[in-house]
Amino acid sequence: MSSPPAANIVQFGSPGRGRAALSAPRAARSWTRLPGISAAVSRVEESIGRAAQFDCAALITGETGCGKEEVARAIHAAGRRAGMPFVSVNCGSLVSTLAESQLFGHEKGAFTGAFGPSVGAFRAANGGVVFLDEIGEMPLELQPKLLHVLQRLEVTPVGSSASQHVDVQVIAATNRDLEAAVESGGFRKDLFYRLNTIHIQVPPLRERPEDIPLFIGHFSNHFAQVYGKPCWRPEPHLLARMMSHAWPGNVRQLAQTIQRLYVFEGREAEVLVDLFGPAAGGRVGADRASGVDAPAPASPPAIGTAPTPDPDVPVLNLMELRRLAVRQAMRVTGGHRSKAAELLGVSSNTMTKLVAESCPELPATKAGRKRAVKPR
Repeated sequence: MSSPPAANIVQFGSPGRGRAALSAPRAARSWTRLPGISAAVSRVEESIGRAAQFDCAALITGETGCGKEEVARAIHAAGRRAGMPFVSVNCGSLVSTLAESQLFGHEKGAFTGAFGPSVGAFRAANGGVVFLDEIGEMPLELQPKLLHVLQRLEVTPVGSSASQHVDVQVIAATNRDLEAAVESGGFRKDLFYRLNTIHIQVPPLRERPEDIPLFIGHFSNHFAQVYGKPCWRPEPHLLARMMSHAWPGNVRQLAQTIQRLYVFEGREAEVLVDLFGPAAGGRVGADRASGVDAPAPASPPAIGTAPTPDPDVPVLNLMELRRLAVRQAMRVTGGHRSKAAELLGVSSNTMTKLVAESCPELPATKAGRKRAVKPR
């Protein structure tokens, strides 16, 4: 089978060239961490370029596993700080009694057990980037001190009365709704606004299925090199099934699935059944991928498993692949858009958009019901 098309890789220039990177045409940019051709990826690319060019605070939001840290690393690589440290801090693992020291450092003897001085994350990153992952989990009592650092760009180590200047760009990330946390009193409003200079929303994988073949090709090539094995490529019907999967763990889950296919070579069916679960057509898709005869499903088959008059899914033509997936989902659900959206693993709004873009010849319906025509 032909391999997936080469990823439209995203990278923004070289160190010290943030302004040129932002204005460079998309085709001239290449960054290996976030392959994608979707409009959502284009928006993320633009925001990465702006955060790198203007060297300002950025807040990255998105579901678990969607690649927030990779976006933060792209900002670091795209700007003038590329050759300087990138220090990552998981705010969810900060110990409340030691958090201030972990971030800002301490002097010798500042507290019991402080047998020597510590620079802390901010001073260790001087000249570079501090990445505050899971910022929504930061202890409330530490938030005003972080706000002071962002405003003044200076830290005061625990046990010291002297402030020290730091030159850092702060990038934060969370999978929580920080605005809701502000309303409930769990996060400071002024800190939220300070971090939210540039907001980058990383979309979940299920909202950009056209990018999935590129990720599959990217991770397949990677693990083939790691394990010294031939590069794995899915058959057309399996690729369509993977494109329709909801991927609750997003890119991280997809990468782990590809890795498991290499680790458990020869047991592809088991890996795919674990992935798709007992949902409609999941076992059928896995069994077909391994050539095993499967019993008839008790409910409508999944994308790519039902016999249809359409030709085999064209792997290189992603627009046609999406069109076929939408048509088959509508067919097996009898035109019920809500059920078709569930089958494809997308929201109802996304399904409406997919139908409008990929197969506008279908009648305008809502939740599978035709609009009633009022008599004149």
